[in-house]
Amino acid sequence: MSRDFVADLLTAVDRAVPALLALDDERSRTPPAPGKWSPREVIGHLVDSASNNHQRFVRAQLQDDLVFPGYDQEAWVRLQRYAESPWADLVALWAGFNRHIAHVMAAAPEDQLTRPRPRHNLHELAWVAIPSHEPATLEYFMRDYIGHLRHHLRQVLEVADHPWLAG
Repeated sequence: MSRDFVADLLTAVDRAVPALLALDDERSRTPPAPGKWSPREVIGHLVDSASNNHQRFVRAQLQDDLVFPGYDQEAWVRLQRYAESPWADLVALWAGFNRHIAHVMAAAPEDQLTRPRPRHNLHELAWVAIPSHEPATLEYFMRDYIGHLRHHLRQVLEVADHPWLAG
């Protein structure tokens, strides 16, 4: 089985860190439009996503289903005041957490990754949902996590006119 998604996560992190750190202080705290998250808040949201999904990826290996609690993303970002967090610290936290998640992904036994789970709530949690009547796998959920991460990085870095995904 290919674990190309682990390398994909590490590549995304390694390429994004210098691009993110190239954003100056003002740009990192400025929302692209009214009602939108600033780059700091987006990266904070990705820290929250990492925190929640890290637990899900470990718990999935200890249970028969892929049923996990959700969280109020807007409230988490607001309560943690990511807009006020030091930018370099936030980027370092996000990068380190995702490097650890890549380790968790690489360490997961193949049978845990590929075993179909008829019971799941990925129709509620996944970035690209799986209907509740279709079985899901942990590998799908991990790949979906990376898709979500890349989506938000693209948002932040496109606003900054940085072609981080090129090449």
